[in-house]
Amino acid sequence: MAEGTTRIEAFSDGVFSIASTLLILEIRIPHAGVDGGLWASLVALWPSYFAFALSFFVILVTWITHHDLMRLVRETTHFVLLANGCALLYVTFIPFPTAVLAANLGGPDTSTAVALYCGTFVFGSAAFNLLVAAIARGQLCRPEVDAQAIDRVRRGFRMTFVIYLVATGIAFVAPYVALAINIAVRVHLLRIRYRLAPSLPTTLGELTP
Repeated sequence: MAEGTTRIEAFSDGVFSIASTLLILEIRIPHAGVDGGLWASLVALWPSYFAFALSFFVILVTWITHHDLMRLVRETTHFVLLANGCALLYVTFIPFPTAVLAANLGGPDTSTAVALYCGTFVFGSAAFNLLVAAIARGQLCRPEVDAQAIDRVRRGFRMTFVIYLVATGIAFVAPYVALAINIAVRVHLLRIRYRLAPSLPTTLGELTP
């Protein structure tokens, strides 16, 4: 039985909110009395600041992507709910690779940490591809969203999956380049301006998670 999107959006917003809040918990207060004083200890936490800011930005853009994707949908099904659950599983997992990245950035295991971080986005992109496929298969889009529009959305999601897959491979040899690729993708997504129908399908043609 199909139903509207109110509940799925409310639940998803809660998950996004919790995941973004958990990020700050990974930044630990420096211990008093260490060599160099408090200032040096705070500066030494730069990997944690960077990882926090990057992952908060990632979650923010992913939330915008999810929000605008739901604007295409008139109702949901059990298949869509399950696919959305996979997307939310990805979101809730983000704090873990963020903590790993913060703990190893600049060290001998930087490549491994960045590969894990980028690999998380591969899983996330696959989950969003599944969500879009569920929406398209169930023909659940609003009447003003034609088949060509949803096809453009699906192509954009598939392209992003390939980019994240390539970035994960690059992470093993050039970790900072891989991070730059991920940042560039998110910045591009942030620059996309979303509008209500009838122009919505066109602007969402480039939307990717």
